Amino acid sequence: MTFLNRCLALATVAAAAAGPLVGQSAPLRATQQIAASVLALPAELRADATILGYGADGQLRTLRSGSGGMICLGPNPMEKEFHVACYHRSLEPFMARGRALRAAGLEGERVDSARFAEVRAGTLEMPAHPAALYSLFGPAGSFDPATGQATGAKPLYVVYIPGATPETTGIPATPAEGAPWIMAAGTPRAHIMFVPSMR
Repeated sequence: MTFLNRCLALATVAAAAAGPLVGQSAPLRATQQIAASVLALPAELRADATILGYGADGQLRTLRSGSGGMICLGPNPMEKEFHVACYHRSLEPFMARGRALRAAGLEGERVDSARFAEVRAGTLEMPAHPAALYSLFGPAGSFDPATGQATGAKPLYVVYIPGATPETTGIPATPAEGAPWIMAAGTPRAHIMFVPSMR
């Protein structure tokens, strides 16, 4: 897979955070999901983050309510690879709507098409300020519940700026490893990508 395709795949997974469950793996214990999910965040943001994760029934629920600005998603037990993500709470309407649409059977671009239409109609709120999303991705088994570490997982950072373009920001739309670039430019899902390394 090329660098560009890997970036696009990771961004899609990050944006799709916590889609519907379709497999049969058992989720980690709540304390383990919390420990895993906050690894995506800078250390100073971890203690007060709200954590969403999976119960024994496979349903997404709140595992920990926090007073901070970030919401984290524990590892989805149905995903083959390790993935956790944390995003600013101002993105929750957009993220929650994506989860609801996927649960209703929409897939791929149809999810964004529906959300974009709702944003333009004024029925789905997007943040009025830049909003961050932090992700960690790694192969199956990256997270060790005994140590609370995710060895080998790689970061992907995103800053949502709805409607942003290269012209409005001075940031190019061409993917570049180790440098910022805009994905989905000009759309409600426009965001600056920071991919430190895909090696």
